[in-house]
Amino acid sequence: MTPPSSEPRWTIDDVLHRPGVYLFRDDAGKVLYIGKARDLRARIASYRRPGADGRINVAFLERDAASVETIVTRTEQEALLLEDSLIKQHKPPHNIRLKDDKSFLMVRLDQGEQFPRLKLVRAHRPKEGKKAGRSRFFGPFASAYAVRRTLQDLHRIVPLRDCPDTVMNHRSRPCLKHQIGLCAAPCVGLIDAAGYADLVAKATRVLSGDIAELQEDLERRMLHASKAREYERAGGWRDRLVALRRTVEGQGVRPKDLIDRDALGLARRGEDALVHRVAFREGSLTESRSHRFRSQLPDEELMHSVLTALYADGRREVPAEILLPCPPAEHDLLAESLGGGVKLIVPAGGDRQRMVDLAGENARGELTLRGDEESREEEALSELISILDLDPGTEVIDCFDVSNFQGSNVVASRVRFRRGHADRAGYRRFKVRGVVGQDDFASMKEVVLRSLRRGVREGDLPDLVVIDGGAAQLESALEARTEAGAWEVAMVGLAKARAERKVKGVGKAASEERVFLPGALAPIELARHSPARHLLERVRDEAHRFAITYHRKERGRIKSQLDSVPGIGPARRKALLRRFGSVVGVKKASVEELAGIEGISRELAQALLEHLREGKR
Repeated sequence: MTPPSSEPRWTIDDVLHRPGVYLFRDDAGKVLYIGKARDLRARIASYRRPGADGRINVAFLERDAASVETIVTRTEQEALLLEDSLIKQHKPPHNIRLKDDKSFLMVRLDQGEQFPRLKLVRAHRPKEGKKAGRSRFFGPFASAYAVRRTLQDLHRIVPLRDCPDTVMNHRSRPCLKHQIGLCAAPCVGLIDAAGYADLVAKATRVLSGDIAELQEDLERRMLHASKAREYERAGGWRDRLVALRRTVEGQGVRPKDLIDRDALGLARRGEDALVHRVAFREGSLTESRSHRFRSQLPDEELMHSVLTALYADGRREVPAEILLPCPPAEHDLLAESLGGGVKLIVPAGGDRQRMVDLAGENARGELTLRGDEESREEEALSELISILDLDPGTEVIDCFDVSNFQGSNVVASRVRFRRGHADRAGYRRFKVRGVVGQDDFASMKEVVLRSLRRGVREGDLPDLVVIDGGAAQLESALEARTEAGAWEVAMVGLAKARAERKVKGVGKAASEERVFLPGALAPIELARHSPARHLLERVRDEAHRFAITYHRKERGRIKSQLDSVPGIGPARRKALLRRFGSVVGVKKASVEELAGIEGISRELAQALLEHLREGKR
């Protein structure tokens, strides 16, 4: 490694005072960072002047950058487009590529139900003009805590039911929530459809921010009860009034104007950075999302890159105002490149400052939450490495699970965890092709072999393979490892905890999760509250979930193959599968064997075989 010096290895001697794009490269010519500028020479020179001693304060530019290449453009807009194209082409490690979180918390009201209820959901707000059925969405909310408290308070004000239809339709008397005033009990007819509709209308107005009428009504009831010296009743109306006000406050800052604006909050810890964006449209908070990345850039440069990634590609609407925690680099160029009409504002107080504070609070909370989660995952991985005596560099764990139904339609799954958390890009599904009937050991060997052979071919092997099963399943996987030539991959089997009879005494004793190691005489039992055990259980359960999901899909296809035969209904289909085990077994049966099933005549048996053997669906 080249030691740092007061002067960087790259020079700006030949850089022009023109708009364009600049690329920092390392000794091997790999692009480290790409930026744009109105004045290339002034922009690149700014990296050399942040400190009093003239040294640059961007670590990777001082440590790794060996040269800087510039591309001159005619206009700043051309520079913006070229920068975006080059970032997609080179994928520089120090440029920011934002990934949105999957969804955000909202409240959904399904108006198609006879007695609608409020549901907390993770969903994307329907785009303008796009219908969402008869459901109405409220939110999103600034945090999970805020939306849950909102629902709790709202039920104090408007006692809508919160139980599912399966519960409501089978009740014969009111539940406890009705007795404490949190439900109007439509399940047993204590409120009619018209009265319940009034409650739904009140809830809708509250969630939309219109509380004036309801607030006046509650205040009037409270004062009336107080004058009548019914203080307990007055206290109840007071509590509902407080809940009403807190319900609206829980939805976040409510601006006094209708200007469309986004507020960005920034939180950093080392190279980890997280930007949280809250969007306000027509006076309401309409979106709340986090974007996490790793960056060594100074805050001003980072904010410049974030704004470019968020808005410059045209995928996201640019609001009239963007509120920022710090001024971005190349402020004027950035504002012009985003459309000219947008204002980039670093507020000094008032509502705008509260919006930025809200975004910042969410950013810090989310970064802390994810950091704590990663710390727990790393702790679990470290303990697992110690217990199983794995290579200290173990990071990637694959787990396999086989699923079948009486030997038919055997499928398997592979899930991948990287440094303790799921890496969904590494998930794979397999159809077992080379095994006839139900043979879990042969099926496990086939799918592990196929996976490892591909890993050897593509240089994508895991550090550890976890097999869902005991010593026999592990032995099958070890045979596959040998055939694939992936000897460096560690393997273990994970068997679920089971109840064992006590040697002396009455009753049963429960064993813990057991890990089988290659060649070991006895398995290792993992402590019940061990982080390593929790990690292995999460990996195994995820593999099982993924396999079951795939198998259900395949079983549905099997059923449709039988169901499509005229005269074969659910009862006859069930009888056929019980007798012959699978559709394959039905195909191999004779007409006489099929006709031996109660309810199936020779004519129907003949039609069934013709249908299956011709491959009709």
